[in-house]
Amino acid sequence: MVVGGGISGLATAHRLRLLLGPSAEITVVEQSDRIGGKIRTVELAGVSYDVGAEAFLHRRPEATELITEVGLADEIVHPVGFSASVHAAGRTSPIPAHTMMGIPASVETVRPVLSSEGALRVEMEPTLPPIDLRGADVAVGPLMRERFGPEVGDRLVGPLLGGVYAGRADSLGLRATLPQIATLLDKGVGSLLAAAAMTMPAPPQPRASRPPVFGTLRSGLSGLVNQLAAAARPRMMLGRPVRVLSWRSDGWRLEIGSAASPEYLDCDGVVLAVPAPAARKLLSDIAPYASAAYGKVDVASMAVVAMAFPPGTALPERSGILLAEKERYSDRITPFTAKAFTFSSRKWAHLGQPVLVRGSVGRFGETALLQRSDADLVKAVRADLRELTGVTAEPIDYVVQRWGGGLPQYGVGHLDLVSTIERTVGEVPGLAVAGATLHGVGIPACIATADAAAARVAAHLLGRVRR
Repeated sequence: MVVGGGISGLATAHRLRLLLGPSAEITVVEQSDRIGGKIRTVELAGVSYDVGAEAFLHRRPEATELITEVGLADEIVHPVGFSASVHAAGRTSPIPAHTMMGIPASVETVRPVLSSEGALRVEMEPTLPPIDLRGADVAVGPLMRERFGPEVGDRLVGPLLGGVYAGRADSLGLRATLPQIATLLDKGVGSLLAAAAMTMPAPPQPRASRPPVFGTLRSGLSGLVNQLAAAARPRMMLGRPVRVLSWRSDGWRLEIGSAASPEYLDCDGVVLAVPAPAARKLLSDIAPYASAAYGKVDVASMAVVAMAFPPGTALPERSGILLAEKERYSDRITPFTAKAFTFSSRKWAHLGQPVLVRGSVGRFGETALLQRSDADLVKAVRADLRELTGVTAEPIDYVVQRWGGGLPQYGVGHLDLVSTIERTVGEVPGLAVAGATLHGVGIPACIATADAAAARVAAHLLGRVRR
């Protein structure tokens, strides 16, 4: 039994099918009326367009390998090479190269986006007393201010982390969000500047090109979840929330549906591939320490405003713009609503015409902003786009996709919470967990947790058969 029909749940079902064979009964229970979770491809002005996750990290192997495994390798495409920008301190600048999630590897690379004082703070950072975490975790934002002053965190690290986690640098933990930096600091590299420099890849050989960083599917990432469902051939139960998970003498029982007329499903093994709040509820009696750990993981909400503009609408020659927090229009009064724009028709050659743009709205804690109507969000995001780029054209189509409460915040101590979850769930036979709460919010990381969860449950089931 797999609870959750997102990428983690469907990758789990697919792996279980391969491990258990064609005769195994695999059921996927999903509370919404569709599969895919935070992956959703819609039709926007006649074009297949992703309004959830729009890409996967190509440098990690899990997504590319799974896509190949299910026969979609020919669908993989990569960005065309335009760089992204950041809008901070009232101006838009290219995101500097040679930074690790905004942490500079040298002062020269970030000088164009900093004031002279900010650049001096970066240059002098290695002369400060060495960083000694003593094994502890710390929030990213305060560490950036302590070492670099306010500008690096506000203008670079904050916008980049906000784009990934829909969170704020002041509450995100270093060890979960920047593990390479934390590892180097633990090894005695006492400077953030030096640690970032050590993470930079070696320059390519002459006439060689770097491998692409990101990839997506030509017809949209929903193709992957649909193909996983077709390959796994599970019994699919949509629109059925799981209310209670309990252990009986001979296996597991799930209570699903409404409280007034519940249904009961019995099974031999369970994988929970659901957001933290749902996992907390379902594990409260089965694994209370894991439930409590899930309860300490905050979640954020956001919205994607996808817009199609008439062919020929001019966009900047960049892949998108990240916005620093608290940025305002040139009038210095009007705050921006969006936290980022992706110029999809610039970023992905296969999208072509019409001109497609998506605005992302919402960071952790911005609940009031997301309570606005779809029409108000579109109006505000269009105004932001006009302010940043001068685009005044009317959209010929738009879609507003809201993602409520499913984006985990990797706060200080997050890795300890994950360790508690996996250790205590691991003590319960036939039970496993997967999903973005654990080891990364990207598609490859979710697939990795799915593979591990499927292997654990399959080993339990096959062991029972042998006994």
